[in-house]
Amino acid sequence: MPSEMTDSLEVPVDYASALALGWLPIREVARQTGVNAVTLRAWERRYGLVTPHRTTKGHRLFCAEHVQRIQAIVTWLNRGVAVSQIKQLLDSSPTPLESPGNDWQALRQDLVRAISQLAERQIDERFNQAMSLYPPRTLCERLLMPLLVELEQRWRGQFGAQMEQTFFYTWLRSKLGARIYHNNRQLKGPPVLLVNHSDLPLEPHLWLTAWLVSSADCPVEVFDWPLPAGELVLASEYLKSRAVVLYSSKAMNLTALARLRGNIHCPLVVAGLTVCIHFAELSASTRESSDMTLAEDPLSAYQSLTRRGLI
Repeated sequence: MPSEMTDSLEVPVDYASALALGWLPIREVARQTGVNAVTLRAWERRYGLVTPHRTTKGHRLFCAEHVQRIQAIVTWLNRGVAVSQIKQLLDSSPTPLESPGNDWQALRQDLVRAISQLAERQIDERFNQAMSLYPPRTLCERLLMPLLVELEQRWRGQFGAQMEQTFFYTWLRSKLGARIYHNNRQLKGPPVLLVNHSDLPLEPHLWLTAWLVSSADCPVEVFDWPLPAGELVLASEYLKSRAVVLYSSKAMNLTALARLRGNIHCPLVVAGLTVCIHFAELSASTRESSDMTLAEDPLSAYQSLTRRGLI
């Protein structure tokens, strides 16, 4: 794309001609930036953050400056700035130096309150609103992972904790599972296989990891219950998986893991608190083989797969 392209450049009315000149359709911008088309349209419509050119038939076209602006928006979001504050920051300073106040804490408090009341519709509405405005990675880092920590502290020794936990984890799995199912129907190629490798039911971080991977336009298959090593290898072979992610928040059988590594024929990511529990042993194993990597949480698991070119 010509580097001198600017927002003032005249755009051909013909869509095909514009693409030939280097303008980008919204699907390509979504692929490059990791911000889905629904969110890009919401940023344009509700906050005027990005204003793409339009053809006479209404097709959105983006140039290099648009892409750079979207990347700057994501940078601010990852620093904890609320989307409603970003336009002023972009217009006043090209480089994010300090993070102003944000409303993530208020949103988490709203969700905790709704969870305590088993108010599924309220949770759904608040989450849908946030999902339309923020990329999955930002939502995971700024909202969902801190929310899970806050809830875990809330549920220690509290009457009704198991009720709230079961209610919210069921909702979360259903919500993210529906998104993953929809994405899978539109994607082709070998999936990433994600396995709950502990006996903890409804492992929420497994589903966050699956959602992040799916949001990168990668098919995923989720097994929400552990498998014996031999059957896990068989599942990977049937699915022709591009990678296997074992997620566990508990100690694991390292002998069984060693057998699995010796028989599986794709990269392996061990993720979750089990990495902290077995850090010395697992670190030694990764030094012996480049086929296994470690990740302590959903974001680092996603980053590990990205660095290896698997998604």
